[in-house]
Amino acid sequence: MNKRLALILIVVLAGGLTSWLAFKPGAQNAANAANAPSAQAQGQGQAPASTVSTVAARRMDMPVRVDANGYVSSLNSVDVRPQVTNVVSKVHVKEGQFVKAGDVLFTLDDRADRVNLQKAEAQLVKDQATLADQERQLARSRDLLGKGFIAQGAVDTVQAQVEAQRATIAADRAAVEAAKVALSYDTIRAQSSGRLGAISVFPGSLVQPAATAPALVTISQLDPIAVTFSLPESELSGLLAAQKAGDIKVVATPKNGEPLQGKVGFVDNTVDAQNGTIRVKANFPNADQKLWPGQYVAVALTVREIKDAIVIPQAAIITGIDNRTVYTVTPDKTAQPRKIELVYSFGDQAAVKGVQAGDLVVVDGKQNLRPGAKVREAEAAPNRGKAGGNGGNGGSGGKGRDPANKDAAAQNGKAAEQKSAS
Repeated sequence: MNKRLALILIVVLAGGLTSWLAFKPGAQNAANAANAPSAQAQGQGQAPASTVSTVAARRMDMPVRVDANGYVSSLNSVDVRPQVTNVVSKVHVKEGQFVKAGDVLFTLDDRADRVNLQKAEAQLVKDQATLADQERQLARSRDLLGKGFIAQGAVDTVQAQVEAQRATIAADRAAVEAAKVALSYDTIRAQSSGRLGAISVFPGSLVQPAATAPALVTISQLDPIAVTFSLPESELSGLLAAQKAGDIKVVATPKNGEPLQGKVGFVDNTVDAQNGTIRVKANFPNADQKLWPGQYVAVALTVREIKDAIVIPQAAIITGIDNRTVYTVTPDKTAQPRKIELVYSFGDQAAVKGVQAGDLVVVDGKQNLRPGAKVREAEAAPNRGKAGGNGGNGGSGGKGRDPANKDAAAQNGKAAEQKSAS
């Protein structure tokens, strides 16, 4: 009986000692310390460093390029029209033919004009004979005046007749020239070099110089050729400054064609008040006839240059309602937002204010960032993927959690040692 009571007493004392050790303040603190690293490791798994791609901002001279739509036009397009009413006698050219200035295009019926020229020339010869006779009479009259046989008045009369006849001959010569001009209208020549369009007349057609009558043919110069386009008036000052500095290069690209290079040849003297644009014309060599009058082309030209511009990829810019920002990466691998001002953008590049040359701006992965978030470069992504099947950000398994587990085990071991010692 005494042994049984003694055994019960020993069990009760052992239980009380165990409870006291379990709720001892030092043991509780040790358990909390052991659990703390594990909780910290769990917190790190919930907010890992975000993977991003960065590009360093560059300082460079950035050309300001302006794009526009233009149309091709001939520098010299001539509508060939007759200057007299007549009948076409012969057509010397074909549609689409290239001609040079002075080439004969059409011949009109010139019979009546040749007769008129002959009449004028005959009248001139007749009046010249009359003048010769009057000049002889004037010479005789002066001789008789010297001998005293006639009065001075008689000599003056003959002198007047001679001068009148000389004027008549001058009029005859003018009539001859007029007849030659009228005859020349019967041969229609090309006034400029170029390519012929459609011919609207045939031998036997009656043509007339009326403005309402269709042109006989149109000659369009193709080499060189012009491209006309419009630019916003905001680019006028830069355009004029660039034109004073030298030739402004222009690139024209036809649809499904190769880019062609020319230069600005004309800037209009008036801004269109209705749409706020200025008309510009550029000249292009066109020996291969790659540009055709009336064709639409895409035009690009550099009107000015931004000196020492800070250039970043446009993909790095986050556009808000009333501002633009980028994420920059600090030396301690922390993402920080920064407001910027867009100065000029072209293609996939943009000149901005608000960042400095050398600053790392986030291009890919910015949608996952928050101010102060930790980041790492995208080049580390392949190694992280090989760490385990479910490795990565917040995945179970993998090597990312091993250090935390080892720290927790060490802390638990120390707590057990302290408990045993107590």
